[in-house]
Amino acid sequence: MKQDSMDKEDILSRFLVESKKDPEKMTDLYLRDIILNFMLAGKDSTANTLSWFFYVLCKNPLIQVKIVEEIREFIETLRLYPAVPVDGRCADADDVLPDGLHIRKGDGVYYISYAMGRMPYIWGNYAEDFRPERWLKDGIFHPESPFKFIAFHAGPRICLGKDFAYLQMKILAMALLHFFRFKLSDDTKEVTYRTMFTLHMDEGLQVRAVPRRGLVEV
Repeated sequence: MKQDSMDKEDILSRFLVESKKDPEKMTDLYLRDIILNFMLAGKDSTANTLSWFFYVLCKNPLIQVKIVEEIREFIETLRLYPAVPVDGRCADADDVLPDGLHIRKGDGVYYISYAMGRMPYIWGNYAEDFRPERWLKDGIFHPESPFKFIAFHAGPRICLGKDFAYLQMKILAMALLHFFRFKLSDDTKEVTYRTMFTLHMDEGLQVRAVPRRGLVEV
C-alpha cells in the first residue's frame, strides 16, 4: 500500500491512526495515559538518574577520576537510587509467590526497589556503600540477575527502554566528564528526596563544573 506523503512517523501520530481503527478502546483518556507513561519513563527516569549519578560522583571524587575510563558506575547509581523507587502489579489470578505467600485475584503486590538496593541480605555487608567495583569479577563486568538488580524490573515486563536509557546516560555523562570535573556547590547541604512517582532530588542538584585543564578554555 502506498504511504501518504503527509503521514507522520512519530509515536503520537501512530497512536492517533490506531485510535481511528478502534475508537471505543483507544479513547482520548487512554491516549493521554499512554503518552504520559512514555514521558515519565523516557524523560524523568533518565534525568533523575543522571542527577543522582553526578551527586554520588561529587561525594566520591576518586571514583569520578576513574569514570572517564569506566562506565559501570551507572549501574551502581541505579542500585542505590532507582528512578522508580516503588512499583507493583495487580494479580490477574490466584497465585503463590516463591516464598509461599498466597495471593488472590485482584490483590496488589508491591516491591520497594529503593530499599532492596540497600539490603545487606541481597548485596552484602557494604550494601549502602557506593562501590562500582562490586560489578567486576576478575576485572570483567558481570551484570546481576534483573530479579536482584530491579531498577528496570524483570521478566516479561522488563523495561523496553533499558538499553536506550543506558546509552543515553552514558553518552551524556561521558561528554560532560570529558571536559569538566564536578563539585557540589555546598558540601554541607543535605540532599533530600521530593515525594513523586519517580525519585526526584528536592530543589535539584546544585553543582559547580570545573574545566579540565588543557581541554576547555577558561
